[in-house]
Amino acid sequence: MLKRLLYLPALRGYQLDDPGIFEVEKRIIRSKPFLREIYTEWYGLISKHLPPGDGSVLEIGSGAGFLEEFIPGLILSDVQYRQGISTVFNAQQLPFACQKLRAIVMCNVLHHIPSAGSFLKEAARCVREDGCVLMVEPWVTNWSSFVYRRLHHEPFDPETSDWNFPANGPLSSANGALPWILFHRDRDRFAREYPEWSIEDIRPIMPFRYLLSGGVSRRSLVPVGAFQFFRGVDHMLSRWPRIFPMFAFIRLARQR
Repeated sequence: MLKRLLYLPALRGYQLDDPGIFEVEKRIIRSKPFLREIYTEWYGLISKHLPPGDGSVLEIGSGAGFLEEFIPGLILSDVQYRQGISTVFNAQQLPFACQKLRAIVMCNVLHHIPSAGSFLKEAARCVREDGCVLMVEPWVTNWSSFVYRRLHHEPFDPETSDWNFPANGPLSSANGALPWILFHRDRDRFAREYPEWSIEDIRPIMPFRYLLSGGVSRRSLVPVGAFQFFRGVDHMLSRWPRIFPMFAFIRLARQR
């Protein structure tokens, strides 16, 4: 009952993999100040850690976001077309020349890629030496496991031994636990299979604010004026990285 009451009317009638949902979600993000502040924080974190120098920066899964406001010349891409997207492709096959890119960036996208290994190999081919992949992704903690399993629609399976999952749809296919599996639980395997990449930074973040924002599908539970207060709460609770955070900022560095 509570889920139905909080669900945003603008999304009724849309299926999760409907290409038209991007424009609706774009309007929602811009109309919810608390949620927009969250995206602004994520985008600032990503742009701050870009490597210096020349070279294009590619965003995979640009969707309804606005990261281009933080990174001039950003290449916007997605697996489905929407207005403003530069190129459409599957992340498991990148249409770029070898060492063409300075960085690849993404928010809440890796856990939707059915074969993360194929993406990592393609990214290693396309990203220059000393380049990087930067992402914000769901993370596995005591609190997040409860939230993602009970209150979120996407699959979340930290116990699976398989890094791949069926490609049923661009948004409906997922394992929200995949980033944690790749870069934490199976870190030794990752290092063996993808020596081109070094895990330079994993920063668990944001225990409560995204949940309070309602995300892109539900109404905000708190006003934007409370953002800084809950930012302080999140910062305090992130001191227990195995218990509270729901997301992580991850930086992979391309080895020479």
